[in-house]
Amino acid sequence: MKINEIIRQKRTEKGYTQEQIASFLGVSAPAVNKWEKAISYPDITLLPALARLLGTDLNTLLSFQDDLTKEEIGIFINELVSIADTEGIDAAFHMAQDKLHEYPTCDLLLLNTALTLEGLIIMSKTTVQNCRYAADIEEMYTRASKSCDPAVSSHAKAMLISKHRKRKEFDAARRLLNELPDTTLYNKKQLEATLCQEEGNLEQAAQIIEGKILSEISGVQSALFTLVEIAVKEHHLSEAEQLTEIAKETGRLFDLWDCNSHIADFQLAVAQRDTGECLRALEKMLPGLCQEWKPDHSPLYLHLSMKGTNMGSRMLSGILNELEDTENHEYDFLREDTRIQNLLDQYHSAVKMP
Repeated sequence: MKINEIIRQKRTEKGYTQEQIASFLGVSAPAVNKWEKAISYPDITLLPALARLLGTDLNTLLSFQDDLTKEEIGIFINELVSIADTEGIDAAFHMAQDKLHEYPTCDLLLLNTALTLEGLIIMSKTTVQNCRYAADIEEMYTRASKSCDPAVSSHAKAMLISKHRKRKEFDAARRLLNELPDTTLYNKKQLEATLCQEEGNLEQAAQIIEGKILSEISGVQSALFTLVEIAVKEHHLSEAEQLTEIAKETGRLFDLWDCNSHIADFQLAVAQRDTGECLRALEKMLPGLCQEWKPDHSPLYLHLSMKGTNMGSRMLSGILNELEDTENHEYDFLREDTRIQNLLDQYHSAVKMP
C-alpha cells in the first residue's frame, strides 16, 4: 500500500478522525485530508510522530520493503501477462516500469520482468528486434547481469549473449560467456532432495526431483534440436532426421510437451523444402498449440503444481504471424501452397491476435 492508504487505514483502525490526527500533530484537518488523498504528503519532521501516533513504524508507514518474495514476483508476473492479454503490450510495459520504479533494487523482479516482456513480444506480431521496447528490455538484462545473485546474473548474461550473437557481436558475446561460472562439482538439488527425504518430507523431496528431471530433460531435448539445426546447416540431412527422431523419442519417454515434436518435424521439413511434410507437421502442430500441456498428469511429475497458461495460444499467434510475414523469405515456398494458406486461415480465428 502507499503512504496515503496506510495513513487512512491505521487512522481508522485507531478510531481517530482526521481532525483528531491534525490536533495531535499540530497541523490542520485539511492537511490530513490531503495526505489521505495523496494530494500532498506529511513533512519529513512529522513522520516519526505520525508513525507513533498510528501505532506503526517508519518502514511500514513509508511502504518500505527491500525486495519482493519469489511468490510476490510470481503473482506480479501473472498480472503482467493478464494485462498484456486484455490491454496490450504497451499497458504491460508501463505496468512493469511502475513496479521496477517501486522496487529498483530487486534483481529477481528485474530479470523476470524482462523475460516476461520479451516472451510477450515474441508471441505477438512484433519481433523483439523491431519492437520499440527492445532497448529497454536489453537494459533490464544489463542491469540484472550486474546482480550480486549469481543465478540472476548468469541468466541475464545468457540472454545478453544471445542478443549479441544474433547481431554477430561475437567479441561482446565471448566476453560475457567467459564471465559465466562453470558447473559446480556437486548437485545442490539432489542434496536437498536427499535431505528432505531423510527428514521425512517426501512430498517436497519428490517435488525437487521431479522439477530437476523436467528441467534437465527439457534441456537435453533443446540441445538435440540444436544439433538438428547444425546438421541441417552442414547439409547432413540424414543425421538431422535421426537426431529429430531421438529428440522426439526423448519427449515421449519423459512426457514433455508433445507439440515440441511437431515443431521439430516442421523445422526439418522446412530445411528440406518439403511442402508436403510441412503441411503434415502443421496439421499436428497447430492443434497441439491449442491444447494445454499438463505435466502433473504424468507419473514423472505428479507432485509438481503447475498452473496452466495460454502460452500455446501465444505461440500459435506468433507462428501464424511468422509464416505470413512476407519479409521472412524462409517460408516463401509455403505461401505459394493454397493448402497451407487455407490451414493457416482456419487458425487465425482460434487465437486473439494482438
